[in-house]
Amino acid sequence: MSAKRNIRMATDIAMTILLPILMAYSLVGEAVHEWLGIVMFLLFIIHHAFNWRWYKNLVRGPYLPMRILSAGVNLLLVIIMVTLPVSGIIMAKHTFHFIHFRSGAASARLIHLLASYWGFVLMCLHLGLHWGMVLGMVRRVMHITEDLLWRTWLSRIVAAFVAAYGAYAFFVRGFTEYMFLRTQFVFYDFGEPLPSFFMDYLAVMALFVYIGHYMAEGIARYSKRKKTLFYESLQKARD
Repeated sequence: MSAKRNIRMATDIAMTILLPILMAYSLVGEAVHEWLGIVMFLLFIIHHAFNWRWYKNLVRGPYLPMRILSAGVNLLLVIIMVTLPVSGIIMAKHTFHFIHFRSGAASARLIHLLASYWGFVLMCLHLGLHWGMVLGMVRRVMHITEDLLWRTWLSRIVAAFVAAYGAYAFFVRGFTEYMFLRTQFVFYDFGEPLPSFFMDYLAVMALFVYIGHYMAEGIARYSKRKKTLFYESLQKARD
């Protein structure tokens, strides 16, 4: 595996690990959250530096269903990942405390809250849309050359159970309340062990990776079937 691919993989893994930690804002401490937010933004820049051709090709080629979905998620993530550091700097008490903003902190907090939860969901959805590529990379690293039937079904069953628990955690943790600003302050149970918090948030991550993956598979099957029907109708017209 090339050095470039290793760096790219390490960047994506680091971003995935940081995601639930950043959501534990008050549990890990404000200073830690601010510094990790800076690290996440730098990783985001590196990630896009590796994928700069995507922007170059935005206006090229046809926009089929999968490309529309993927491009929509990606562009929303770009907006969110720019909004988060800007709003974070306005509120910063430890990293950018030397920059004084006379007003705007209250609005920045609401924008940051909104962007954080939508960003969390969209990042996981983005990962799910590319899950086939992730699995391919894992197989190459682990030298898995054969997809055994029992292993395939076992992984599907486990994924379904984790996603089901993720759906439960999504509602119990009040994601919808924060994503639609029905609640303007995030509730943290400071007596809760961190492993319990991370378990729930990892399950929510798994839920949206699961949704993204099967959305991608569903669109791929639909497109393949549509293409097959087109060629069949063309063949009948010729006959």
